[in-house]
Amino acid sequence: MGTQSDFLVGLTGSVGKVDFETLYQIELPRIYNFFRYRVGDDQIAEDLTAETFEKAWKHREQYRQDLASFSTWLFIIARRLAADHFRKRRPIVSLEEARRLADPQVLEEEAQERADFRRLSALLARLAERERELVALKFGAGLTNRAIARISGLTESNVSTILHRLTRQLRAQLEKDYE
Repeated sequence: MGTQSDFLVGLTGSVGKVDFETLYQIELPRIYNFFRYRVGDDQIAEDLTAETFEKAWKHREQYRQDLASFSTWLFIIARRLAADHFRKRRPIVSLEEARRLADPQVLEEEAQERADFRRLSALLARLAERERELVALKFGAGLTNRAIARISGLTESNVSTILHRLTRQLRAQLEKDYE
């Protein structure tokens, strides 16, 4: 069972023969959310998402349907970019973000949302690299355990067990923080 983009590519047999904009629209939210969970910063997630699609576009003729589904291929590109990002990571705050943070008109709801996301990001940062990536693929990108298994090289059962344990652990830590 693949994604809608995998179905479209399967109909034509090639990424080059499918309207890439359609594939982009289908996969954009999942790739963006993967990065958002992975790096914990919206701007960096946007940049890495754009870079992922740029690389996929440039190398679309090299995609081989017999080796992986289109969405799996796209997430392999995204995983490599995330790894590169963490290798060369330098904390930078954009001027726009600094201006927004200094604005006294920031809504309380947005502040609470950001606080919750920061709390979750802090908990995710404490996880091992592999566990953090599995959470990002499952909850950020919304992939199935089967798709995660293909991308990560783990068995589907192992992915399920690890994610179940991590979900329980993270939920317990978040509840403890709210007490």
